Amino acid sequence: MDFERDLNPAQRQAVLTTEGPVLVIAGAGSGKTRTIVYRLAHLVSGGVDPASILLLTFTRKAAQEMLTRAGLLLAMGPDGVCGVSGGTFHAFAFATLRRYHAAAGFPEGFTVLDAADCEDILGQAKDSLGIGKGDRSFPRKSAILGLLSKARNKELDVTDVIGREAFHLLPHAGDIARLGEAYTAFKAEHHLLDYDDLLFSLERMLTEHPDLADFLRQRHRYIMVDEYQDTNRVQARLTRLLAPATGNVMAVGDDAQSIYAFRGATVDNILDFPNLFPGTLVVKLEQNYRSTQPILSLTNAILQNAGRKFEKHLYSNREDGPAPELVRPFSDLTQATMVAAKIRELSGRYPRHEIAVLFRAGYQSYALEVELGKMGVAFQKFGGLRFSDAAHVKDVLSYLRLARNTADFPAWTRVLAFVPGIGQKTAAKIFAAIQAGDRAVLGKMAAKSAEFRSLIEFLDALRAAPPAPADLLERVIEAYAPLLAEKFPDDYPRRQAGLEQLQQIAAGYGDLDAFLADLVIENPDEDRKKTREDHVVLSTVHSAKGLEWAAVLLIDLVDERFPSRHALSRSEDLEEERRLLYVACTRARDCLTLFAPETVYQRQGGGCAPALPSLFLRELPPGQLAERRERLGGGGGGTFAACPAPRQAPADRPARAFAEATARADSDPMPAAPAVPPGKLGYCRHKIFGRGKIIASLDGGKFRVNFPDFGPKVILAAYLEMEDAASPPS
Repeated sequence: MDFERDLNPAQRQAVLTTEGPVLVIAGAGSGKTRTIVYRLAHLVSGGVDPASILLLTFTRKAAQEMLTRAGLLLAMGPDGVCGVSGGTFHAFAFATLRRYHAAAGFPEGFTVLDAADCEDILGQAKDSLGIGKGDRSFPRKSAILGLLSKARNKELDVTDVIGREAFHLLPHAGDIARLGEAYTAFKAEHHLLDYDDLLFSLERMLTEHPDLADFLRQRHRYIMVDEYQDTNRVQARLTRLLAPATGNVMAVGDDAQSIYAFRGATVDNILDFPNLFPGTLVVKLEQNYRSTQPILSLTNAILQNAGRKFEKHLYSNREDGPAPELVRPFSDLTQATMVAAKIRELSGRYPRHEIAVLFRAGYQSYALEVELGKMGVAFQKFGGLRFSDAAHVKDVLSYLRLARNTADFPAWTRVLAFVPGIGQKTAAKIFAAIQAGDRAVLGKMAAKSAEFRSLIEFLDALRAAPPAPADLLERVIEAYAPLLAEKFPDDYPRRQAGLEQLQQIAAGYGDLDAFLADLVIENPDEDRKKTREDHVVLSTVHSAKGLEWAAVLLIDLVDERFPSRHALSRSEDLEEERRLLYVACTRARDCLTLFAPETVYQRQGGGCAPALPSLFLRELPPGQLAERRERLGGGGGGTFAACPAPRQAPADRPARAFAEATARADSDPMPAAPAVPPGKLGYCRHKIFGRGKIIASLDGGKFRVNFPDFGPKVILAAYLEMEDAASPPS
């Protein structure tokens, strides 16, 4: 390893400082992974036992990549640092709880539930309590579980979460809280843990068994936590509980990329790290290896008005490149046409999979998807069901789960559903008999149903067989084949191919518990973010984190869309939206184009309503962005009852189509606010609202203007054409 050649000064400092607490503030594209990899290799090459290193990440893929690269760097092969405990917080928690399950309160072990199983349990609780019967306004099980999970991760009462994020469900808050209590009690009674339980169960075990906590602290002499800005409160507490007495904890992250508060993550964890770990060395990685300097200058400006933060200034050796551009379409519908035309223009310079359109919420790409379809431009949109959420996969996994835990009620419900004559009530009775060991009830059922008898015999055979996942799965798939064809007559061959893929995954496991848990903790299916050749990428900003493209187009940068309407009412939410915009812009390597439509469609009014450019754009210093506006075919400003139909760009001349759709402003920067002497407020014109009377001059170059058709509005003077104060109304 050549630290002088391979690392910049800040990276070297982070790598070589191995003793005591270290906080690495890694700006976007600053070589965060490289720094962690070199530090791993440096520790091992210096004689540190790999088994004494704990690496905590947020995806298993990230941990595997780091360990593999560190091993190759040491010329030891990909398995050179295989002794390092590396993985996600949840995977580490599962492995630790499984190893010390008795101390965790599970003498006979436990089962990890996936989302659908949680819904089944919640449904049973809902039925038994008689909650929500016949009430169509009562939320779905998935929505209730989402609220319960948010409450758990944010460590708030579920009623508080409903009041903050789902006000319309407040009439049901009491019933939802009751369901949560019943759901928790059922899991405890049947030795079941959901995804959130893993972390809290580990914390409880370490707190109640200080001797075990001491043992783990002595075992893990060095701890490294990646993406620390994405940790929730319990993850931060676990980091402190596991921290060795030497304080050798390195947290790596970027407070400016903390964008997962909806999952319970809190930016306070990384901001408070130096206070919680006295003597912390803070290292800032500010040299960016991804983007051009014009793009980074914009991202630095976006963060300038942020509240509490670690000050940093991203810079790059790539000083040349086009300046980021702001495009102002007339409406969000014509925006789709302009974005599609811009994509066709960029396709002449970049492969299509190197072009991405990002947006705040999934619905914001709908018009663009239609437009791209009409133009014949292939695209992919990130998202979709997890592999293990597919019904046929869950079916076969239920048999394997029952081979390990006969108290797994959701699995019994699924497999018993294949037995003719057994509904939910009968399934509940059978389950109760199995748990009570009531052979009389089971004997009667077996005498009545040959299918039920065969099922019990089959499950007994699975439990008696060696627990090799691939072998057990092979037996289950063979038995399930006729059921697959019966349940999915339209597409069972495609589903059969999916089960074959599942078999391929199982072949890499020697332990059934690990195989089943991994399908819940993290999907082993191929990376859902893998781009396809010649496909433009459409993605929410949250899904785009960690990715990059040559060209990025960011749409709907207007108030109430980005930032969202919800965020405008809470300062902490608004700051997260600012960080979200920073993340979006730093995905671009070479070209960044921002779109802020002047009007947006509103279903309630059946037409378009004026929209202000995003607050974050309005905060930028003059000259930061070049601006282009859509050229209107008609006259000047006025009242518009409906949006004009999108125009189709000529397919053979994309660059010209985009150029003709926009017109340069009088100067590239946003125009400065014209001076209006106090006491001489008069009339003005606005491109969207028309003519109005200025009724007040406000700070920040803004005016309050009364428009006859729209009422009072607060508008930047830069967007107003002033008339002489003495001019009479026209």
